Amino acid sequence: MPRGMKVTKHNFLDQPPGDAELTAYDKAHATVYLRLLDAETQGAPWQDVVEVLFGLSAEDDPERASLVYSTHLARARWMTENGFEQLLRPQLH
Repeated sequence: MPRGMKVTKHNFLDQPPGDAELTAYDKAHATVYLRLLDAETQGAPWQDVVEVLFGLSAEDDPERASLVYSTHLARARWMTENGFEQLLRPQLH
């Protein structure tokens, strides 16, 4: 992983916002969302993904690691259906 690509515990929420509109958090974490979707497509174990992307150990804190992974992956999926259209909207006008 290139340096600087890991999200740290200081710049992510345990659960991303669930707003129906694109948020500043979504914009700031779009790359993480893409990496989550890519890892899922490749069949990467969620425990490895959450450690690489968020710096969380599924072994040390399985409940939090699972929550962070599952909620961010769900938001990433939402982005594929709704958020990216909103992200690109200003560029389309």
